[in-house]
Amino acid sequence: MIKIGIIGGTGFGNPGLLENAARQKVHTPYGAPSGLVTTGRLDGIEVATLPRHGDNHSIYPSAVNFRANIWAMKHVGVTHIFAVTAVGSLREEIKPGHLIFPDQFIDRTTRRIATFYEGQEVCHIPMADPFCGKLRTMLSKTAGALGLDSHGCGTVITIEGPRFSTRAESKMFRLWGADVINMSTVPEVVLAREAGICYAAIAMSTDYDCWHESEEPVSWELIQKTMQKNSENVKLLLRAAMKQVDFTDCICRGAAASSIL
Repeated sequence: MIKIGIIGGTGFGNPGLLENAARQKVHTPYGAPSGLVTTGRLDGIEVATLPRHGDNHSIYPSAVNFRANIWAMKHVGVTHIFAVTAVGSLREEIKPGHLIFPDQFIDRTTRRIATFYEGQEVCHIPMADPFCGKLRTMLSKTAGALGLDSHGCGTVITIEGPRFSTRAESKMFRLWGADVINMSTVPEVVLAREAGICYAAIAMSTDYDCWHESEEPVSWELIQKTMQKNSENVKLLLRAAMKQVDFTDCICRGAAASSIL
């Protein structure tokens, strides 16, 4: 049984795509998720959505209960997650409005719990290839077929936030090899792997961060403006990509089983 999960990022917390939608409160061992889980169907496909930052974007990045969110997705039967996230571009060729499907991340967070396993168990989950390769390839091919400006791979660096980077930091991240920057991918992607859920990110470039001195520095207003323009493209991509998810056999599913001490 395949069930698609959509975790909405900035500007995409409630995609409003579902038929026969119902909202439910999910209790988890890790506290409350960011909001109610909305379940329903889209073109005959079972779907569950969750707003990462709450319905009104009232939860700042470090306060997101990532463990509760992923546990809630698992609890309602989600097998594959498409995570929508706003990112700043660290590369000239990744223009505002472009989509990126990351294949790697760099973790610059400092305050977040990145595992479900505490107490008597330790899980050393492999993270060499943190995003589901099957979902990411599917997204890239689908975006190409739809004529969307996109990049099939890239490295996302996740910072703690909620502040934006200094120019010095932004230039340093470019030297490290990061292509885009956000505040939400880690530990979400790590927890999804521990939970045995295939996970891919749909990253929407909203700005050039602040390294690009000839462009307007990143601001909340700039992010919202670009997200509003691009949200329809993401909905189009999601609708097309979900129809192609036809696999349950994936290395993402059993990675934790051989990693627990």
